[in-house]
Amino acid sequence: MDNPKLTFSKNIKLRAGINKISLLSISVGLPNVGVHFETWNAGVLGPVTLKGLNEGTRDLSKQKWSYKIGLKGEALSLHTVTGSSSVEWVEGSLLVKKQPMTWYKTTFNAPGGSEPLALDMSSMGKGQIWINGQSIGRHWPGYIAHGSCGACDYAGYYTDKKCRTNCGEPSQRWYHVPRSWLNPSGNLLVVFEEWGGDPSGISLVKRTTGSVCADIFEGQPTLKNWGMLASGKINRPKAHLWCPPGQKITDIKFASYGLPEGTCGSFREGSCHAHKSYDAFQKNCIGQQSCSVTVAPEVFGGDPCPESMKKLSVEAACS
Repeated sequence: MDNPKLTFSKNIKLRAGINKISLLSISVGLPNVGVHFETWNAGVLGPVTLKGLNEGTRDLSKQKWSYKIGLKGEALSLHTVTGSSSVEWVEGSLLVKKQPMTWYKTTFNAPGGSEPLALDMSSMGKGQIWINGQSIGRHWPGYIAHGSCGACDYAGYYTDKKCRTNCGEPSQRWYHVPRSWLNPSGNLLVVFEEWGGDPSGISLVKRTTGSVCADIFEGQPTLKNWGMLASGKINRPKAHLWCPPGQKITDIKFASYGLPEGTCGSFREGSCHAHKSYDAFQKNCIGQQSCSVTVAPEVFGGDPCPESMKKLSVEAACS
């Protein structure tokens, strides 16, 4: 909005004499480029008016205002072990939920194994996360992906309506936790919640990949291809599969060169399918942590439908 306004219409109590009004301003995504961007303003710019008085509306814009940067919790370094020990925290059954502008802390032990770790923040709204004083970053699972999720088909011209997924779900739910930041026990987790959430729903999960997929159209340009188009030569695209460190490709769950349908996890054969679609992947990928297969008719035993632009869909299991 060019001229955003905020109206607070709840009843308040005023006392005789001097009253104090405090406004909290949070700016996210400040501009950092463009002509004279240093002159662009953000925050509470006024005017500020107070309505409902016996005298009508009073303009507070010219009152004496003071400005303080940051929150008290930031000044106290509540996200650090030392800072969090300097204040008293509410414990156990007195835990406040669904309240904005609240600091939370807990401790946890590092899970065993070497799998990647992530915090499931789906029960929270918006704010920031620290582990052992290190910033995990800003969480914002309260930001919901709106739209209509239909059948996924990338064929044809691009539009932003294609292949929408997870409609009605948070735009991000899991937040990566580097294992190198963790101690075997007594790790400090601090969350500052701006919108209001339920911290009892936060969990630390192991992120394992059960399968990996590739979905590539025949003749799909690669970075190398563009420089070769003028000479009439072109590199064939390749399907690349990678398993997480410590895992290998143990099975080819699906492979189809032709006109396969569906998405990763729900691929199915279409009206055109090369019967040797599995062969190259089983030969080159089983037992490997990563592999690649060229997308070309001769690799899969010939062209199953010469009149059609084909694609390759493949799903491999990792363990």
